[in-house]
Amino acid sequence: MKFHFHHQRSCGNVQREEPYKPITASRENAPGCCCLQMAPIPPQRFRVLMLQEQLQMAANEHEVVLLALIRENTKVSLLRSKRVVGGNLAPHVPWQAMVYLGESIMEGGFAGGALISDRRVLTAGRNLFVKKDHQEIQGKAPLLPKVYLGIKHKSEATASNEHAVERVVLHPRFQNQTNWDNNLALIQLKEQVVMSNRVMPIPLPERGQSLADNINGSGVIAGWGFGVYLTQAPSLKHLVLSIADLARYKAEYENKRHTVRIDHNMFCTGPSKFQENVCTGDAGGALAVTDAESGDIYAAGILSIDSTCSFDRYAVYMKLSSYVPWIHSE
Repeated sequence: MKFHFHHQRSCGNVQREEPYKPITASRENAPGCCCLQMAPIPPQRFRVLMLQEQLQMAANEHEVVLLALIRENTKVSLLRSKRVVGGNLAPHVPWQAMVYLGESIMEGGFAGGALISDRRVLTAGRNLFVKKDHQEIQGKAPLLPKVYLGIKHKSEATASNEHAVERVVLHPRFQNQTNWDNNLALIQLKEQVVMSNRVMPIPLPERGQSLADNINGSGVIAGWGFGVYLTQAPSLKHLVLSIADLARYKAEYENKRHTVRIDHNMFCTGPSKFQENVCTGDAGGALAVTDAESGDIYAAGILSIDSTCSFDRYAVYMKLSSYVPWIHSE
């Protein structure tokens, strides 16, 4: 499967490295020869081009892995044993953030987040607490995490890639009734992030962009979530997952989990064709999709329920189109 992205939106006023300026040829002034002119690419278009390149690499790599499995059926079990439940080794996903409380689950662990501007990271609200249940969180303030950007390997989570946090803001109706209600938090960084091909925000949905047009479509998600050996991945992994039909996943969760109340602010993805899925530690990551009409890429949702692993069929996300007004108000 190949993805072709044509995105024209900017991500706000950001600091970034000087964009590459390609050389173009013009013959207008000197017959028989070429006068070389510098044609600068606008900064916002440069960011879009870099984003397209990164996601095309991710899609291509996923396709290569699938083709290899089809051609070598006898090696499927061996190859899959080396892959975490959450997918294949990913190239750089420039908006991916690591939101870190501690090394172990008992210390809060680490999970995903999405850079959405030069100073803000969006993540799941539960990622900011050591104990995450509704009854244990009530009345407690979220912790200030460490945030790492531009990294692919866990070993790169060092001081040089850390971005200091100024404050965190939970959604005002976070865990209003259940563990999963409005499971979102904004992390405000102390300083602006310098943009590059390794660090770049992902756009939010714009008015009129609806997941209704993407049913049976797919999105890309990345994370350091648990694998088949119940350990978090040392390197970033990614999956291409299909967006699921509302009736199917709502019925499954309402039948199995009395604490999960699926509402219109949520949506789900199903497993890959090889039954791969997200797992514990992937929460907070953004599902990147393409708009069915315009081809624009944007973050459709933030992964909320990441305990899917190999046990449940559907992973649950907070639908960002429902939360854009709140995000912009903070």
